[in-house]
Amino acid sequence: MTKRNGLQLFDLTGNVALVTGGGRGIGRALAKGLAQFGCDVAVVDIDPKGQKSVVNDIRKQGKRCLFLAADITDPKIIQGAVEEILAKFRRIDILVNNAGVDIRKPALEVTEKEWDLIVDTNMKGSFFTSQAVAKSMAKRRQGKIINIASVMGLVGSPSFQCVVPYCGSKGGVVQLTKSLALEWAKYNVHVNAIAPGPIKTRLMQALMKDRKRSQAVLNMVPLQRFAAPEELVGPTVFLASHASDYMTGHILFVEGGWLAQ
Repeated sequence: MTKRNGLQLFDLTGNVALVTGGGRGIGRALAKGLAQFGCDVAVVDIDPKGQKSVVNDIRKQGKRCLFLAADITDPKIIQGAVEEILAKFRRIDILVNNAGVDIRKPALEVTEKEWDLIVDTNMKGSFFTSQAVAKSMAKRRQGKIINIASVMGLVGSPSFQCVVPYCGSKGGVVQLTKSLALEWAKYNVHVNAIAPGPIKTRLMQALMKDRKRSQAVLNMVPLQRFAAPEELVGPTVFLASHASDYMTGHILFVEGGWLAQ
């Protein structure tokens, strides 16, 4: 192992990162943050609306950016996207599985179509994107995979009502992280996850506008606020960098102290 000092531990210069769901919200913040620390960035998002904005943001950092509109729930499509990224950048050093969806409905009313959309995006998509990227990582004996899980993948809460499929899918991401970490350790491919608490994203807008429910959520968070997407950049850079080279299978909670209670 090469010895690195100080800020060198977090320097990602020369690395190539792939961020799914990177066109907006948490994914966009992470794509921009990785570029600020030195990465060229490939962004995959099913919605092309955010393409111009995120590409411009990354290029302003002096970094290359490739945006691909692709549906990660289809393994063939994601395999094709990964091949296109490898053709342009030659390698992928960091994968951030961020793409996710939620549909808030009582469990008694959830349809099979809704269940499949949530689970296929949040868990199946994370697995097959990891599989496609890890093939090249395993050959190089190097790689960092970071899954965006959720504190709701480990705990239930009456304040977050009508999120059973989401919670199940994120619980699956937690176990996926641990299992892949064990299987791919022999390739020096590190697999970790970040489990955020309440973040100011589009998925949270309706809850945040409901004062009663919003306050109920904040009552569980000792820091008494919702986090900004940018507050996940530091943990992501840590898990993507040499600073975390002796970590794999770890779930890093960024939840304002929720679980300390």
